[in-house]
Amino acid sequence: MKPILFHYRSRELHADDIAFIKALTERHFLRGRSYISRELCKSWDWMQPNGKLKEYAARDLLLRLEEQGLVSLPPRIRPKNNLKPKVFDQMPLFVKRTLEGAITEYETPTVQVVRDHQERYLWGYLLHHYHYLGCPRLVGEHIRHIVHIGNQVVACLGWASAAWKVKDRDRFIGWDESTKRTHLHLIASNVRFLIPPWVMIKHLASKVLSLALRRLSHDWKSVYGHPVYLAETFVDTARFQGTCYQAANWIRVGKTQGNAKRGNRYQYHGQPKELYLYPLERNFRRFLAHDQG
Repeated sequence: MKPILFHYRSRELHADDIAFIKALTERHFLRGRSYISRELCKSWDWMQPNGKLKEYAARDLLLRLEEQGLVSLPPRIRPKNNLKPKVFDQMPLFVKRTLEGAITEYETPTVQVVRDHQERYLWGYLLHHYHYLGCPRLVGEHIRHIVHIGNQVVACLGWASAAWKVKDRDRFIGWDESTKRTHLHLIASNVRFLIPPWVMIKHLASKVLSLALRRLSHDWKSVYGHPVYLAETFVDTARFQGTCYQAANWIRVGKTQGNAKRGNRYQYHGQPKELYLYPLERNFRRFLAHDQG
């Protein structure tokens, strides 16, 4: 068995893999990092389910290898700015009216996918200023939902690619490592959920979650060309009880181990979170654990 020199996500790199990447980098050194990333994707047939190259993953892998001194990348053409936090200092135009009472007193909330720049900035502004974790940096497959009652934003949701290491989820589905590697993209993770503090409508949170879940798989397929069959979320019980997820019929299946991904490694932070799952399809286990045909 060949020794493993480097782990990247679910991929194990051996000496011949490192040698191939090193030779590829040297061959295209003058063409720049983006070109090398694309060529690596093509060589490894590293594709997203929608047919696009996994350029972000390839670039991230190259950076990790460079950190370890295993490859030498060409100089950056543009200054490094991908980790610079976005500043939402310009207030967008939006209605900020206090809403109270019961959900039955209002018209049904409307959930829509954030598509244009104006909506994306508003979504980010609200998360940045009113969510305790701030605005997430969403990479890979992801969807932003914005929710209105009339002309007022009452909620924002963020959905992203599922986490890799979640033992209780994998046990619940019946996954082994190989099956997870090929089916993980069929799960969406609820990474943000915000109701602005001036919106205090009873039972709004569970209503919004239910409405968003009804359309999540369709929205995902319209953007990425494939559905999702399960939603996951992680509740910090030091701050929340998960009541709205329970009311929206999410299933509590366990806890995380209290680790967080930092680059290519997991670091223990000692704050396990409650894991909730929501099947988007009755036969979700069949779709996630076996052939989708």
